[in-house]
Amino acid sequence: MTMLDTEVLDAPEMTTTLPAVVRSDSPAASARTVDAQRGLGDRVFFRGVSASGMLVLIIMGAVGVFLAIEAKQALVKAGPSFLTTAQWEPDRGRFGIAAVMIGTVLIAVVAVAVALPISLGASLFITEVAPTWLRSWLIAMVDLMAAVPSVVYGLWGLFFLQGNIIGLSRWLNTWFGWIPLFEVTGADPTNPLSNASVYTASAFVAGVVVAMMVMPIACVVMRQVFSQVPPGEREGAYALGSTRWGMIRVVALPFGRGGIIGGTMLGLGRALGETIAVVLIISPSFKISFHALEAGSNSVSSLIAIRYNETSGIGLSALFAAGLVLFALTLVINFTASWFISRSRSGEGSEA
Repeated sequence: MTMLDTEVLDAPEMTTTLPAVVRSDSPAASARTVDAQRGLGDRVFFRGVSASGMLVLIIMGAVGVFLAIEAKQALVKAGPSFLTTAQWEPDRGRFGIAAVMIGTVLIAVVAVAVALPISLGASLFITEVAPTWLRSWLIAMVDLMAAVPSVVYGLWGLFFLQGNIIGLSRWLNTWFGWIPLFEVTGADPTNPLSNASVYTASAFVAGVVVAMMVMPIACVVMRQVFSQVPPGEREGAYALGSTRWGMIRVVALPFGRGGIIGGTMLGLGRALGETIAVVLIISPSFKISFHALEAGSNSVSSLIAIRYNETSGIGLSALFAAGLVLFALTLVINFTASWFISRSRSGEGSEA
């Protein structure tokens, strides 16, 4: 049969036209490019959003450069020992953030340990259990918690929580004191009338207060993730005879795993930098201690807040160096959280 552009086959009662036959040596057809012309409003919006995104990166980079410049004097003098020295005596040339960084991490770990189950339970209740008329009220209440000033949480923790949480601290020390985290030096767990001051002004009390501030942030992220669970998967689980808890366990939780991790790490970033509430509660201490229940702790942010007005020269540069370390640590945690969220099923279409 000869290859033609078209072939017409004559039949007794029907005529069929075949499509053109493409020769093997003919060039491949290229995809046609479609250029969409943006209107004036689209162009203004696109450029405005792009400029805003670039401005955020520029500001963040400028903050990092400013901290590095101001911290250069202290970092050059202290060297790597800045990360391993517990003392804070800049005038004598002995200063480091080993003690305050451990205190910062302890407070943040306690905050995340308390906030994670509360945030997870609240977000699941709002998205999966609460009726429609109650859901909007719960969302508004959780969002309102994020608007409460830090000093209010600090005063609540100082005058109300600290005195009422001593019993829990003593119970943890009595039954779990063999774990370094719950050990308290000088405490007598067998004596219920022992001095309770050893449990006050601790990283545990500060962590619980910070947890109340972290919880709304983590809850919002988790709630947004759980609200995107495909309805078909929910209905499929129910159709197979699953209970509500069974549906949550096999559908909602696996779907929102990335959001749970990301929300928790975003809350951790907030906990690391909390200042006012921590300053009001803790008793500053410059010793390396892993005992969260014991009185006396410190954090990088509270160190800067307390010492900023009374120091100068090398001491001021040392405070900037501490802030630079905290800034870098917070950035790492936040970018890691964004990475987890973007690679979860609910955030697969987003960018880290």
